Formats: sequence, structure tokens, C-alpha cells
Amino acid sequence: QVQLVESGGGSVQAGGALTLSCVDVGATFSRSYMAWFRQAAGNEREGVAAMYAGGGPPLYAASVRGRFTISRDNANNTLYLHMSNLKPDDTAMYYCAAGTPSKLLDGQQYHYWGQGTQVTVSS
Repeated sequence: QVQLVESGGGSVQAGGALTLSCVDVGATFSRSYMAWFRQAAGNEREGVAAMYAGGGPPLYAASVRGRFTISRDNANNTLYLHMSNLKPDDTAMYYCAAGTPSKLLDGQQYHYWGQGTQVTVSS
């Protein structure tokens, strides 16, 4: 069974960088689509980036393209989100998710979620 545990959040100044990690404790990683979502206070959940274990190009939201990079280490069942040139608008709770979506950035199509890790970007 998929069990996702995120880490790596924190507080940074605008222009800084953070790398989030998500470990699939249940070790079903290699058979899943994996994604990062975020939800800022008072806002709807937003798909950030997604990719498939078997390869293929990742998909990014327009708001993060060119600044964020999603990657995965199948041997260690870990998904990463490297975030650079962070902006105050990137402040949110970030969640990783796993599933078999037909639309990679649609959160309703993911079955498994982590508990989230907070990212705060100050100006």
C-alpha cells in the first residue's frame, strides 16, 4: 500500500531554493504516477508538477515552469521537487500524491496523499 511522507519544507527568502522529498514507505513507487500539489491559505489546491515512474516528460504548471524540477529515484522510492527562484506566491502547503490519473495535474484523480510540508517564502 502506498504511504507517502513528505519533508524538506521551510522558510526562505524570495529568490531562494528548497528541495522537497516524498518517500513512498509502502514501496509501490515504481508503478505509479507521482505528483506535487500545493494549497495556499484560502486558495484551491493546485497541481504543480507530475511524472510517471516509467519515464516520459514531466508536466508542470505554467506558474512554476522553468523554476521547479520534479524528479524521482525509483531505487529509493523517493520523489523530489527542486524549487528555485522562489516567490512569495509559492507560499503554500505542498503535498505529494500517487495514483493513475488521466490528467496529471488533476488532484481528484490521485488516490494517495502525504500529510504535506509547509513552504513559506518571504519578500
